[in-house]
Amino acid sequence: MSHPDYRVNLRPLGTPRGVSSLVGPHGVGASPGDKKSKSKTTRGKKKSIFETYMSKEDVSEGLKRGTLIQGVLRINPKKFHEAFIPSPDGDRDIFIDGVVARNRALNGDLVVVKLLPEEQWKVIKPESNDKETEGAYESDLPEELCGSQLPQQSLKGYNDSPDVIIEAQFDDSDSEDGHGNTQNALVDGVKKLSVCVQEKGKEDAGAPVIKDENTFTSQDSRVLPEKSLQRSAKVVYILEKKHSRAATGFLKLLADKNSELFRKYALFSPSDHRVPRIYVPLKDCPQDFVTRPKDYANTLFICRIMDWKEDSNFALGQLAKSLGQAGEIEPETEGILTEYGVDFSDFSSEVLECLPQGLPWTIPPEEFSRRRDLRKDCIFTIDPSTARDLDDALSCKSLADGNFEVGVHIADVSYFVPEGSSLDKVAAERATSVYLVQKVVPMLPRLLCEELCSLNPMTDKLTFSVIWTLTPKGKILAEWFGRTIIRSCTKLSYEHAQSMIESPTRRIPERELPAISPEHTCDEVHRAVLNLHGVAKELRRQRFADGALRLDQLKLAFTLDHETGLPQGCHVYEYRDSNKLVEEFMLLANMAVAHKIHRAFPEQALLRRHPPPQTKMLNDLVEFCDQMGLPMDFSSAGALNMAVYFCSGALRDPAQFRHYALNVPLYTHFTSPIRRFADVLVHRLLASALGYRELPDVEPDSLQKQADHCNDRRMASKRVQELSTGLFFAILVRESGPLESEAMVMGVLNQAFDVLVLRYGVQKRVYCNMLPLRSHHFQKVGKKPELTLVWEPEDLEQEPVQQVITIFNLVEVVLQAEATALKYSAVLKRPGTEGLLDPQDQLGCGNHKEEQD
Repeated sequence: MSHPDYRVNLRPLGTPRGVSSLVGPHGVGASPGDKKSKSKTTRGKKKSIFETYMSKEDVSEGLKRGTLIQGVLRINPKKFHEAFIPSPDGDRDIFIDGVVARNRALNGDLVVVKLLPEEQWKVIKPESNDKETEGAYESDLPEELCGSQLPQQSLKGYNDSPDVIIEAQFDDSDSEDGHGNTQNALVDGVKKLSVCVQEKGKEDAGAPVIKDENTFTSQDSRVLPEKSLQRSAKVVYILEKKHSRAATGFLKLLADKNSELFRKYALFSPSDHRVPRIYVPLKDCPQDFVTRPKDYANTLFICRIMDWKEDSNFALGQLAKSLGQAGEIEPETEGILTEYGVDFSDFSSEVLECLPQGLPWTIPPEEFSRRRDLRKDCIFTIDPSTARDLDDALSCKSLADGNFEVGVHIADVSYFVPEGSSLDKVAAERATSVYLVQKVVPMLPRLLCEELCSLNPMTDKLTFSVIWTLTPKGKILAEWFGRTIIRSCTKLSYEHAQSMIESPTRRIPERELPAISPEHTCDEVHRAVLNLHGVAKELRRQRFADGALRLDQLKLAFTLDHETGLPQGCHVYEYRDSNKLVEEFMLLANMAVAHKIHRAFPEQALLRRHPPPQTKMLNDLVEFCDQMGLPMDFSSAGALNMAVYFCSGALRDPAQFRHYALNVPLYTHFTSPIRRFADVLVHRLLASALGYRELPDVEPDSLQKQADHCNDRRMASKRVQELSTGLFFAILVRESGPLESEAMVMGVLNQAFDVLVLRYGVQKRVYCNMLPLRSHHFQKVGKKPELTLVWEPEDLEQEPVQQVITIFNLVEVVLQAEATALKYSAVLKRPGTEGLLDPQDQLGCGNHKEEQD
C-alpha cells in the first residue's frame, strides 16, 4: 500500500456516484477502443456510464407538465462533483450529485433535470448550517459573506482524518484566483467517506472523483430523524451548450504503453477540474510529444471538446493550439479568454467599413438642428486616470432659486452603430468589453471606443442626455430626455474630483489639475463638483434609508513594469466620495430611462432586475449572524442573487421587475454604451420613445434572447476579469513574495481555517499540517467553531505557545509561492515573531494607478 495513489473506498459495494465502476489501466471508465477495459462477459459491448438524453418531444412535454425542470447548471469550483440549478420556486437550489448525474453537461449550460426519488435526496442535518446546499456562482457573491458557514462535527472515529479536502487530488484545494464563494469547502465530517491517500501535487490521469458523501439511502435517513432534505436531480437533456467547450491545460501520455489507446491518443488534463479529461488524437499533438513528453510538461495548450460518448468518462477533443509556457502572462491570458468564449480577434474589414471613412470626422451640420446644443455649458468627465473610453459626462448649473440643473450626458454610440450592420452584429455578439489587468478587449473598434464616441475634452461630441431640475436635497422637480451635442471642458480623474471634495474652500492650483478649456475656469468646475457631491450625498442617504444595499467585491489594482509587463505592486482599490458621486447620478439616469422606456413600450422594454434572495439562503445568513453575535436587520438586505437583463414582455408579474439591491421598481443600463451592448439597445428604445426613430422591429421573445446573451457574456466577462486579477496576483507573489498581511478568519475547520487577507483582498486556506505545531484541537464553543493551535517551541527551553483561532479573529499570515506554476499558499505567522519584511517595503504602500472600471 505504499503507492501514492492508493485509494481506500469506504463506500458500500457498487458503482460510486459520479464515476463508472469500470476501472481500466488508464483510470476509470471505458474509453474509445479500449478493449482491455471490458470483462469477458461484456466483451464487444461497452457498458453505458451516462444515460441517453431524452427526446426533444419528451422534454417539451415534461417541462409543460412540470415533471421536468430547466435551469443553468452551476458546478462548484471548489468541489467539482457538486452541481446545482436554481429552484423555480426561489427556495433552496436543486442538487446534482456527481459526474454521472450531471450527464456530460458543463458549467453554465442550460439543462433540463428530473427529480430523483425522495429517498435519494441530499440529507442535511439541521445544525450543520450547510451553505454547501446552495450552488455557488463563480463570481457574483459578496466577498464579505464568503466562507462564513459553520463546520459540522467530525464523524465519530474519524476525528483525526483530514478535512476531506478532496480537491487536494489535483492540488487545488484552495481557490487560487483569490475569489472564494459560499461553497468554500468549510463543512467537514458527517460523511460516509471515500478517502484519497496520495502525495500532494501528484495527479492520476484516470483517478475517480473522490467525494464526501452527504446523500443517504432511505435506510440511512431512518437513523437521522432530525434531517432536512434538499431536492436532488439528474440531467436528462442539454437545452443549450453555453459553455465554450474549450479548456486550457496540459498534455500527458496515457499510462499503459501497451494499450491500443496509447498508439492513438494522448490525455489532455484541463486546468479547470470541472471540465472532463479529454482524449486527443496524437496526430494533433507536437510531432515529438510521444518521444519527449517531458519537454511539454509546462506547455499550456487549448483543447476543444468535440464529443462525449455515453460509454466513456473522458470526452473526445481536438487540440486547438499551443499557447506557450504556463505561468507566463500572455499564454495564460489567451487561455482564459478562449475558455470563456471571449472574441479577442481583430475586427474584420467588413466591420471596419461601417465606420466613418473620412477622417478627421466632424459632426454633420444637420445634427445641430436635430439636437440641443450644450457646448457652452460647463460639462466634464470623471473617470479612472487610465480610462480611454469615456462614456459619461456630468454638468451642474446653479439656478436663481437655489436649485440645480444637473445633467448626465452619455456618448451617443447608437448613432455610429447602424442597426443590422456588420458592426451591430459583432457588437451584439461580443456584448461587452472585457477588462483585463493589462489591457481591454473592446466591444467596439478602437476608433469608436477611444475617439469618435469617447467624450474626450475640448471636442464636439454627440450625446444622449438626461437633465433634471433638482433641489439641494435631491428631489426631482423636472426631467428632460434628448439628443444633445456637448463639448467637455476637462477630463477629471477620480483623484482630481476627490481633491476638490476634500478641499471645498481651498483654491486648487491649476498645475494640480488637467487642462481646462478657456471658456471655463477651475473655480467653476470645482464649484460644480462640490454641488454634485452635496446632492449625491442626499441621494445616497435617501436610497439607503429606503432599504437599498451595496454588494461590493474587493478589487485589486496593480502597478506594472513598463518593459516586462510584470506586476510590481498592488493595492485594494479604494472606493471614495468621488466614485460615489458619479455612481449616484448614473443610477439616477438609469432609473429615469427605465421608467421612460417602460411607459412607452410596456412589452418591449429592456430592463434589469435583481431577484430577492432565496428564502433558505437568507434564513441561513440571519442564523449565522445571530450565532456570531451580529445583530443585523435583513428585512431589506442579504441578496445573493445576480442582477439580470430581461424583456418586460417576457415576464408577466411586474413584482418580478424589481431591483432588490437598489430597492427600486424599475432599473436598466443606459450609461455605458461604449462597453455594454445592452445600453445600445436601451438607447434605441429611448430614441423611439422620444420620437427620433421607429420602434425597433423586435418581438419580446427575440429581445429576451438578446437579454439572455448579454447576461451570459457579462458573467463571462466578470469571471475573466477576476481570473486576470488572480493571474497577476499569483505572479506578484512568485516574483516579489513572500508577502505579509493581517488577515481575518472567515471559516474554521477541524484541521484548517480560511482567511481573508486584508491587504490584498484574497481568500486563502491555512492548513495545520503546514505549520510547526505540537498539536491542534477543534471544538465548538456553543455554536461557534474554535481551533486551538499549540506551537512547537523554537527554543527547547521555552514553553509551547497556544493560539486560539475562531471566526473574525485577526491573524498574521505570509503568502509564499509554491513550486507549481502560479500556485501560492498562506501560512500563519508564529505569534510574537517579528515581520519578515520591513513595513515600508511591503507591496501596496504608496500611490498606484487605478484599475480600469
